[in-house]
Amino acid sequence: MNKPVALIVGAGPGISGAFGEALVADGYQVALASRNLEKLLPLATKMNAKAFAADASTPASLVRLFSEVDRALGEPEVVLFNPSARIRGDLLTLDATAASAAIQATAVGAFVTAQEAARRMLPKGHGSIFFTGATAAVKGFARSSVFAMGKFAVRGLAQSLARELGPQGIHVVHFVIDGGVVQGSQGLDVLSPRAISQSYMAALAQPPGAWSWELELRSHTEPF
Repeated sequence: MNKPVALIVGAGPGISGAFGEALVADGYQVALASRNLEKLLPLATKMNAKAFAADASTPASLVRLFSEVDRALGEPEVVLFNPSARIRGDLLTLDATAASAAIQATAVGAFVTAQEAARRMLPKGHGSIFFTGATAAVKGFARSSVFAMGKFAVRGLAQSLARELGPQGIHVVHFVIDGGVVQGSQGLDVLSPRAISQSYMAALAQPPGAWSWELELRSHTEPF
């Protein structure tokens, strides 16, 4: 029997890398995608995954990515959208063109990824679509309006899709990463990518009779 396929869009050494490692350990064929294929290749090789180039800010690039994964590994049953574009600045100094590009990469990229994932999952009646969110998805901070706009949009997308696709067997989950994430950290006041990935895997294992559409993850010492 062929192994199930998982696709991580916006892959890197942090949360997405840890989730990829957990998926491989659980028997998945994992496809990792990012804009910089050269930087991604060592990570893919280390975890025995396949690397693909894709730009989340360009819908055609994401559509092409799914087609390439289909041909190389098969249609994905698990898809994680991980990218986000972040620009900081007060309202009057922010550049509208840069703001539009950031929202395009975060919100429209999430939409196109979900659309392509659903095209493949709906005929089969099962699959999981995950989104990596942030505190900014539920609380906007000063000088971070553009980041909040993108993350709020992704959260709204996930909530809508959970209601639309859930009855058809597609599990949609938005993860609010509420706190600092530090690679390799064992500290109690920050989150480690490996700890976060364990919660992603727990969501993946949820039975249909008790699905979460959103999970907030934070250290037990994180004030909120």
